[in-house]
Amino acid sequence: MDAHHPDDPRFDATAQGQADRRRLLRAFNLSLGFILLLVLAYSAQGSFDWRPFAIAPHAAEGLVGILTAPLLHGSIEHIASNAIALLMLGTLAGSVYPKATVRALPVLWIGSGLGAWWLGDVGTRHLGASGLGHGLMFLVIGLGVLRRDRAAIATGFIAFLFYGGMLLTVLPREPGVSWQAHLGGAVAGLIAAWWFRRSDPLLPRKRYSWELEEEQAAPAFDDEADTLEPPSPREVPVLWDRPAATPGVVLPFPTRPASILEPDDKPQRLD
Repeated sequence: MDAHHPDDPRFDATAQGQADRRRLLRAFNLSLGFILLLVLAYSAQGSFDWRPFAIAPHAAEGLVGILTAPLLHGSIEHIASNAIALLMLGTLAGSVYPKATVRALPVLWIGSGLGAWWLGDVGTRHLGASGLGHGLMFLVIGLGVLRRDRAAIATGFIAFLFYGGMLLTVLPREPGVSWQAHLGGAVAGLIAAWWFRRSDPLLPRKRYSWELEEEQAAPAFDDEADTLEPPSPREVPVLWDRPAATPGVVLPFPTRPASILEPDDKPQRLD
């Protein structure tokens, strides 16, 4: 990320805005290019036998599908639903975490395929990029939890607002839906978020004036000291000093009226 803090003297609001737009446009173009690749692959599926390129669970020949199955789809509705999710989540993740997203894509790709191959039923075929979309979703959520800066938290909330339902599709719900690939992509997204959480630099946090005043007033910490000893009275800064010219005032203590009974006195009964 090429973001600078507003307090940095090198900060230029116009240049920063242009850099943000370039990063957003680059992530959008790459996501759109991948969707066009999916469309081309789907249009060519009718001219060849796609079954050897799908994931066949628990079969050695089915391991080839881990690399090729995300490019295949079963219907127009299937590719349309995956294309919208990949376009939105890919643009969101690539614009906020450009380095982490590029490094996480192989992990998400392989993780979703391994989930379908390992957990799928024997005799079935798994294909589609929905596992990759789930991986991007959990990558953004995981980075938001781990990084906890303003941009990461906002990105996680946006992803959850649009695709929070992916938290439920990692479990078996509908027949014919590869929840195994969804679960594999989700686990891979969380692992990638942990591995690449520091790939993109954090935006420096704004320092407020009261924080700077506290640091200036605090005594210097001795790194070589073996124990934490309290500072001497001379090292403690004086925040307020009473003026010497102000005379002291003695307040008179009022006497108690005789009508008030003492604690040990007992009231007399009047007949």
